[in-house]
Amino acid sequence: MKDVTVGQALPELAIPTTASAIVAGAMATNDFENVHHDKAAAQATGVPDIFMNILTTNGLVQRYVSDWSGPSARIASVDIRLGAPNFVGDTMRLSGEVARVEGREVDVKVSGRNQIGEHVSATVTLHMGAEA
Repeated sequence: MKDVTVGQALPELAIPTTASAIVAGAMATNDFENVHHDKAAAQATGVPDIFMNILTTNGLVQRYVSDWSGPSARIASVDIRLGAPNFVGDTMRLSGEVARVEGREVDVKVSGRNQIGEHVSATVTLHMGAEA
């Protein structure tokens, strides 16, 4: 098992928010709400452009933690909360910190921020494998 300690920081990951990424994420998760693919419909709700759905954000959070933890770790749970939307043209910057280590179980606190504020806060619980 990788030497994991409470307070250990994960490297930051910058993810550009493009229209293609937003639409592809929405379609891949069967989210056909028009605010995720139709700019005029999104603007009719009072926002400037289409925005990312929670399932895409959840997938990006899981990718971020999995890239850090390695292939022998398994995600046990994700507790996620959305805040400021990710609009086209934003860059979401993910950062994380190990919050708990008990045996092979590890909690990682994740924050994803964009130019508006915090887009996502999450706690990801991992079961670390022998080589993680």
